[in-house]
Amino acid sequence: MEAGRIRAGSLLIAATTLTEPTFRRSVIYIVEHNDAGSLGVVVNRMSQTAVHNLLPQWTDITAAPPAVFIGGPVKQDSALCLGVVRRGVDVDTVLGVRPVDGRVVLVDLDADPEQLADVLEGIRVFAGYSGWGIGQLDDELRHDSWLVASALPGDLIAPAGSDVFADVLRRQPWPLPLLATHPIDVGRN
Repeated sequence: MEAGRIRAGSLLIAATTLTEPTFRRSVIYIVEHNDAGSLGVVVNRMSQTAVHNLLPQWTDITAAPPAVFIGGPVKQDSALCLGVVRRGVDVDTVLGVRPVDGRVVLVDLDADPEQLADVLEGIRVFAGYSGWGIGQLDDELRHDSWLVASALPGDLIAPAGSDVFADVLRRQPWPLPLLATHPIDVGRN
């Protein structure tokens, strides 16, 4: 996996050899990747905290399940919000959002959710994020800790019960779909 393939809108899929609990079977959406480092959020780690408990004004446009997701181990006391813009909406004309890639936007949680309700298909609120300093992610890629894929907007707002890890792997070129059923602990297979 080449680091040059990583950009905002890429997914990092944890390699099956990455067994450390924080990132095991995780899928990370890259929000920013530049010379200063990389920032992303884990899209498949739901917390037990409802968005309503922390940001009640955003509940109505939060994709189901309306829970806060654990974006990563960095700054878990802060929130980051990503949204998916409805088809046909010109993202550059919408106040309160910043384009990330395609229909995916970074949502300003200080914006008025009522003004964004007709523009967004849904949002996902993340506590914390995953971050890499200069060269750190490149190093992890050289050690085959991550697979790199393109994201679909639906990956961010996947419905409850979805296995985003397996779903993303199943749409990759052969033989990567085989990893979708790889057991967490091979010794217990």
